[in-house]
Amino acid sequence: MARDVVGFVGVGLMGHGMAKNILGAGFEMHVIAHRNRGPVDDLVGQGAQEASSLADLAAAASIIHICAPGSPQVEAIVTSLLPTLAEGSVIVDCSTSDPTSTAKLADILGEKGCFMADAPLGGTPVQAEAGELATMVGASDDTFTRIKPVLDAWAGTIVHMGDVGAGHKMKLLNNMLAMGYAAMYSEALALSEKVGITTEQFDSVIRGSRMDCGFYQTFMGYAVEGNAEAHKFTITNALKDMRYLEAMADSVNLANPVGNAIKNSLAMAHADGGDGPENYVPHLVDYVAKRNGVTRS
Repeated sequence: MARDVVGFVGVGLMGHGMAKNILGAGFEMHVIAHRNRGPVDDLVGQGAQEASSLADLAAAASIIHICAPGSPQVEAIVTSLLPTLAEGSVIVDCSTSDPTSTAKLADILGEKGCFMADAPLGGTPVQAEAGELATMVGASDDTFTRIKPVLDAWAGTIVHMGDVGAGHKMKLLNNMLAMGYAAMYSEALALSEKVGITTEQFDSVIRGSRMDCGFYQTFMGYAVEGNAEAHKFTITNALKDMRYLEAMADSVNLANPVGNAIKNSLAMAHADGGDGPENYVPHLVDYVAKRNGVTRS
């Protein structure tokens, strides 16, 4: 059986590193430009082929990765790929998407004899470049077996969660925890400053304790050190994910007051100017402080 040819839509912060590592593993790669030509030019320089359209990319590749902001964009991309997809092709959605949308796309692809897998990402752009991302995969056993050699090229940790949609469900749960940390840290630091304990003093107690974790360290990379790019995940995307989480809870009639509180903290920051492309989740600390009349020291 011929080796799969890989297509990649969305070679941005995460996608560039992923595509680079797939190329490094010896797969033929086809990419397409969006707003920023830099990553595409770099990948072409390393041996990738540039497609002029999504239709051309679909005709050339048999396993197509998508890294997009959310389900509306993924749906539009799949709609454009569908007419020229060959029977047996696999779409791998690496976005953090709505599991309901993922299931619908799987049905649409299935009608053409194609397959869907969801493989959302855990990690940072630095880990993407190093081929050390984590992924939680939703796919049939046969599809998972087929795509795993490609996943191995860009992921250090791969967990097959179950059938299509299971990866996206787990990713939303993961992001609930992460964004919950962000909301709690932001509120705790605002209260800390308000009662006379500086951010640095707060950090000196928490860092290295049982309350420390990897997310705490990247979050405090901004709160303490002022590194605005310590965790490059936007407030806009975080809010989108918490809305998907809310919809997932609603779909099974589950009360999720904590998830709603996290969503509302992000929504208030988003409405207060945190909707820009360089407004990252650790910046939530500033919006929560501002809302409470706190000047962080």
